[in-house]
Amino acid sequence: ILGEHLRICPQGYTCCTSEMEENFANKSRSEFEAMMKEAGRSVQTTLTAQHRSFDSYFQDLLNKSEKALYDAFPSMYGELYTQNMKVFKDLYSELRRYYRGSNINLEEALNEFWTRLLERLFKLMNPQYHITDEYLDCMVKHAEQHKPFGEVPRDLKVKTTRAFIAARSYAQGFLVGSDVVKKVSQVSLSHECTRAIMKLMYCPHCRGMSSVKPCNNYCLNVVKGCLANQADLNTEWKYLMDSLVIVADRIDGPYNVDTVIGTIHMRIAEAISNLQENKDSITAKVFQGCGNPKISTKGSSSEDKKRRGKVTLEAKSSAQALEMLVLDAKGNLTALKTYWITLPSSLCSKKVMASSAADDKCWNGMTKGSYLPEVMGDGLANQINNPEVEVDITKPDMTIRQQIMQLKIMTNRLGNANIGNDVDFQDASDDMSGSGSGDSCPDDVCGKRLSKSPSTRQPETHAIPKQSGHGINGASSRSLPSAFLLLLLVAFIAAQHLWR
Repeated sequence: ILGEHLRICPQGYTCCTSEMEENFANKSRSEFEAMMKEAGRSVQTTLTAQHRSFDSYFQDLLNKSEKALYDAFPSMYGELYTQNMKVFKDLYSELRRYYRGSNINLEEALNEFWTRLLERLFKLMNPQYHITDEYLDCMVKHAEQHKPFGEVPRDLKVKTTRAFIAARSYAQGFLVGSDVVKKVSQVSLSHECTRAIMKLMYCPHCRGMSSVKPCNNYCLNVVKGCLANQADLNTEWKYLMDSLVIVADRIDGPYNVDTVIGTIHMRIAEAISNLQENKDSITAKVFQGCGNPKISTKGSSSEDKKRRGKVTLEAKSSAQALEMLVLDAKGNLTALKTYWITLPSSLCSKKVMASSAADDKCWNGMTKGSYLPEVMGDGLANQINNPEVEVDITKPDMTIRQQIMQLKIMTNRLGNANIGNDVDFQDASDDMSGSGSGDSCPDDVCGKRLSKSPSTRQPETHAIPKQSGHGINGASSRSLPSAFLLLLLVAFIAAQHLWR
């Protein structure tokens, strides 16, 4: 029949009614959106699998260290351990909370651990004295000078914070990448895009050419027009993939998590040994600085708090497993770098089953023949002259722009982690997509954040800069208009006087 009733397909002779054309349009839209989600799911699966592998490895490393401590310390230290078990448990609990994304100052948490341990051990090793809380405060103030645990606290703090910062940023990077793909893959097609996809995929059916495949370049122009906003993710997406690769090298290199995390219990044992071996000299120095405490009337029935036999602490290396994890991750990340700009080609070749570019017997949008227009570039700005899809380049998709910002924020966090700087993460209970906490965080803020507050603190948000004209300066700026009007009035009266 004549196709004068058709609103999308060419109006030559056709075998489609208006209802059929509408059905085909709905079908093509749902099929294309399903293709997008399927392609996105493949990327999501890869990223979440990488996250799961690393997370499992890291948690296992921490669990083994804690178990080794619980197994060996009772026989090594007796009451020194059993009466202070909670101090050790709290340390590992804080380390886990930090890794999972809670806003904990890791340096403060480690400082708090050594302080609490020193206070407990000093009292246990000097049971004949009545040591008050005020006396312990004085002792702690001198601890940095006397170094009761040797160099272990400082060395462990430097290495552990770097390893944990890198590990949790790395793990979070995979989740953010997966979440961005999920949200972007769910963006609905525009009305213009629906028409273009219908014309590409089902108009040949209406012309009795159901076996004729679309021309490849024709398919590329349609899909590039429809996915113009998605292609604009490319730059920040590549930065994220590259940043994850760099941090992966840190995790298996300078900040080696296998060496650092797997030996925490050994370093604590080394620190306690330092304290025991230098007990007399350290006690004498404390007494000299803080005075002699009163003799305890209770006395002590358990004088021997020293080692009860030799127990050899070992660290079972899983360096090979870490190396394999990192190699696998780097391979996948490299493969995913160009995902957004290769997506149109992938959809056209694998899903739409377009014909080859040189084929002159393909569907070109009007009939069977060659497709002459050139292929458009990638991204929104390059679609201004797209012959197949009408794209308003002045109206970017806001959902996708938000995801571009999430990629920037995560890349910034990874960049800081690469140089050992800490940045705020949202609490683990918050939405993983983030609100921007930590974005554009300057080095002097992202670095050491020691304060007198407890280790758990409120996050600092750097995403939104302070607006001018607020705060202290705001009051003076608000008074400017009235002063200006007064000056203007004086000038006007003076001018009138001179004129007269």
